[in-house]
Amino acid sequence: MAGRGTELAEYMVADASTCIHLPDFLTYEDGAMIACGFGTAYQGLLRAGVSGNDRVLVMGLGPVGQAAVILAKALGAQTIGVDISEERMEMARKAGADEVVLGDDNAVDNIMKLTGGKGVEAAIDCSGSSIGRHRCLEAARMWGNVVFLGEQGTVTFEASPLLLHKNLTLHGSWVTSVGNMEKLVELLDRKKIHPGQIITHRFPLRETDKAFEVFATGRTGKVCINHEME
Repeated sequence: MAGRGTELAEYMVADASTCIHLPDFLTYEDGAMIACGFGTAYQGLLRAGVSGNDRVLVMGLGPVGQAAVILAKALGAQTIGVDISEERMEMARKAGADEVVLGDDNAVDNIMKLTGGKGVEAAIDCSGSSIGRHRCLEAARMWGNVVFLGEQGTVTFEASPLLLHKNLTLHGSWVTSVGNMEKLVELLDRKKIHPGQIITHRFPLRETDKAFEVFATGRTGKVCINHEME
């Protein structure tokens, strides 16, 4: 990772059309979280039409998964978070997840028990893993929505029992639009939610290499490069 810091800059030039006004309640760190993980999570929840009628499964509790838990709660849904990292499971509890399940071989059975054997109305995969994606399809109830947010990886599944016979809708979702980010800012301001709450580590620009090393452990929330720490 040597030299990674040279890929970042103290200042950047952005086109005015891509800039969004932050209300006084939200900080620049909040804004950075909106432009990255929270915007992506919000778009996925919109694709699934998440509302207070739903139980939402969030598979993978990294930064995007943490954002998905927080925003699903803000939209009125009940949430179930799943991960293999005890640290990230605890972060999800603190973020307000109604239930947190260990991502072992019993994960789907435990999710079904929590939903009276019916499954969840919406399952959001933030893991990008074949197992996580497959489990989302397994845990979704009849006529449910499944959204693949996590990048990379592959998945193989039997279409008839997991998708067709359950009448599921499977969505692919990637980042979000400036317009939806503006709506997200309004939601966060109205609900008084600081996206920066998912930051677990902060580093000055000169320690960028260390920041990437810490994040690569898979046990953190969001890792932030903060120029004000210089």
